[in-house]
Amino acid sequence: MKETETLATPDGRTAEVVTGTGTRPGIIADATTSHGTQPIQTRNERFSSTDVTAFPKVTGREAVWKLTPIADLKSLIDGRLTGDGLEWSAAIDGAEPGSVVSFVGRDDPRIGLAGIPEDRAAANAWSSFERAMVLRIDGDTPVHVQLDRNVSAEPTALHTIVDVAPNASAVIVLRNTGYADLAENIEILVGDNAQLTFVSVQEWDDDSHHVASHFATVGRDARLKHVVVSLGGGIVRVNPSVTLAGPGADGDLLGLYFADAGQHLEQQVFLFHKGDHTRGRVNYRGALQGDGAHTVWIGDVLIGPDATGTDSYEQNRNLVLTEGTRADSVPNLEIETGDIAGAGHASATGRFDDEQLFYLQARGIPESQARRLVVRGFLAAIVQQIGVPELEARLHEAIEAELAGDGSTR
Repeated sequence: MKETETLATPDGRTAEVVTGTGTRPGIIADATTSHGTQPIQTRNERFSSTDVTAFPKVTGREAVWKLTPIADLKSLIDGRLTGDGLEWSAAIDGAEPGSVVSFVGRDDPRIGLAGIPEDRAAANAWSSFERAMVLRIDGDTPVHVQLDRNVSAEPTALHTIVDVAPNASAVIVLRNTGYADLAENIEILVGDNAQLTFVSVQEWDDDSHHVASHFATVGRDARLKHVVVSLGGGIVRVNPSVTLAGPGADGDLLGLYFADAGQHLEQQVFLFHKGDHTRGRVNYRGALQGDGAHTVWIGDVLIGPDATGTDSYEQNRNLVLTEGTRADSVPNLEIETGDIAGAGHASATGRFDDEQLFYLQARGIPESQARRLVVRGFLAAIVQQIGVPELEARLHEAIEAELAGDGSTR
């Protein structure tokens, strides 16, 4: 028997979401037409809400959850979350700490400007947080923020706002360490002519669970470099959604991940070209080693009807180092205007290049060392684009540590 729930779609229409057995999850019946149930036509039409009760229970058959081990994330998807379990420290160059970091209540008008949840875990975090951390960047002096975070041992909800004023410039590195059972939302507001490099580094303990949604909106002639680095944690799912809203906006979405045995690292990336003459690049690379290592990358690029002159490209590459691993890679591209500068996408998953190994071994380099050199070079293509020398050096060391193991430690 079919069951339906009446909800509001993002553009204000009423809709029925079919949740009963024998139906395909995620199908919407548009109440304004007579066509009955029909699939969502574009990436922008997904249902979104800040209320966790507006989302049906997660079954694992949904498009956004079907590759995720949801049984291990029940506490974050459906459970009660504490809204004030954050421990943090910040090192700030270029501004007074008190002028950068603050906390606001749920009624702050900036909350919800960058985006709102499209899945139940993000909505659960939104419904549960008590106050939001705000990183406010303004003025003419470039600001560098190193924010180290640790959270309480119980399931936790966090909300963070990065508010970069027009013409401001900043580099923000968010480093996550320790044990976590965390669901969170991060909103990034980049004002006109502003520049922001935002790096999220996941170095959690092996048994940690982390589910995050990042929402960003980029203004006129502004630039955002958004970087996700996932190395530690049992299950880590970081989903960035970036809207190039203003004319001339520029977005680089970069990702680096290294999965060991039993580790699940996931990214579902959405880049929306909304303004005209915007430029976007999505480039994620990952390596996998050890039995049961699993990575998921889903890339969605949408070029809207008003995004004339768009230049966009997305790619994902995965390097498989041992047997028993699995890399899911799904690039998607939608174009709603015929007047673009260029667009494309690519995905590749494979093992070592035998010619590269032969070249190195022919010059006297042992096979084990040659393999490590190939992996380092493969991942360095992302690391060297971050633009933060001290972080790049630390990531090279972390990659070396990963390669020194056999993938069986997680």
